[in-house]
Amino acid sequence: MPGHLMSTYNRQPVTFVKGQGTRLWDTSGREYLDALTGVAVAGLGHAHPDIAQAICEQASTLIHTSNIYGIAWQEALGDKLAQLSGMDRAFFCNSGAEANEAAIKLARLHARRKGIDDPAIVVMENSFHGRTLATLSATGNRKVQAGFEPLVHGFIRAPYGDVEAVRAIAAHQRNIVAVLVEPVQGEGGVRPAPQGYLAALRTLCDEHGWLLMLDEVQTGIGRTGRWFAFQHDGIRPDVMSLAKGLGNGVPIGACLAAGAAAELFAPGNHGSTFGGNPLVCRVGHTVLSVIEREGLVQRAEVLGQRFVDGLKARLSGVPGVVEVRGRGLLVGVQLDRPCGELVGRALSEEALLINVTADSTIRLLPALIMSDADADRVMDGVSRLVHAFLAGG
Repeated sequence: MPGHLMSTYNRQPVTFVKGQGTRLWDTSGREYLDALTGVAVAGLGHAHPDIAQAICEQASTLIHTSNIYGIAWQEALGDKLAQLSGMDRAFFCNSGAEANEAAIKLARLHARRKGIDDPAIVVMENSFHGRTLATLSATGNRKVQAGFEPLVHGFIRAPYGDVEAVRAIAAHQRNIVAVLVEPVQGEGGVRPAPQGYLAALRTLCDEHGWLLMLDEVQTGIGRTGRWFAFQHDGIRPDVMSLAKGLGNGVPIGACLAAGAAAELFAPGNHGSTFGGNPLVCRVGHTVLSVIEREGLVQRAEVLGQRFVDGLKARLSGVPGVVEVRGRGLLVGVQLDRPCGELVGRALSEEALLINVTADSTIRLLPALIMSDADADRVMDGVSRLVHAFLAGG
């Protein structure tokens, strides 16, 4: 591990020093094509001129005061997110994990109003919600939990995509107050929710007075071909968490709430020192404005279909390819064996940034601005890697 850094990352042997659009350059000047975007963060690509201008202008004007005072850009960003999502109120923080922490705290406040002293939240197998103790406990992955026990109690796990399993839990558990679910499981292998699943959960939550809480940290801000993935299903959650693409690399998270859930927080029972400062909120507002102006939500839908169709065509009939799936620009290629080595091979052999999740699924998270030509280059590179890998090369 270089220098004095803690050993928390298994880093690839490359350091990037410059980015422009969908390209990155390393310390030796080699150029790469980015199909990962910092794990769904840089939806507008690298060094976008509008984002750079917003950062420079705001940094030269006012970076931080405190949430003790009014913050005009925070109010503007909250208004814009409410307009786009149909949600009512926003709390700003610094990351997706913090946004999910806020959601969990809202669920517990909801429980107190219902007179439930030992509340439980239904969460899903193979989910990922963050690495704080509460979000780690909500996560359905023993690998990331190992060593951090005792975990926070109050989470009941159900199979992803199985609404009847949640209904069965409800029949025996009287202390459930919320369901927390990803519209697409990203870390869980790029698994979109089955058709009708979120709508059925919405109905079930309404029947029992639970909060429907959607983790849209990875799926939000246009990535799936809608501003927010829940919009594919024609529903509205009670609580939604956002981060990643909202700041295009500037750390920002948001917890949005609607209806009665939007009135649960009161002054003094939640907060953040840095959350929602003028700099990050101006950047977030600029990100939304650029996506809207350039029609990038619609672009994500079209380009995502190009990726799925193109990869299916390139990998059709290849032994060892289980499935190509995705929603918008969240695309997965599942193989029948662990394939983590392809991350390094993609860098060295194809000058391409990809990711492997759930051990055997190649995950692609291209920028919303990616051209058709770059998309074809990504697909050609991934196809070559998969063919060689499965052939034992």
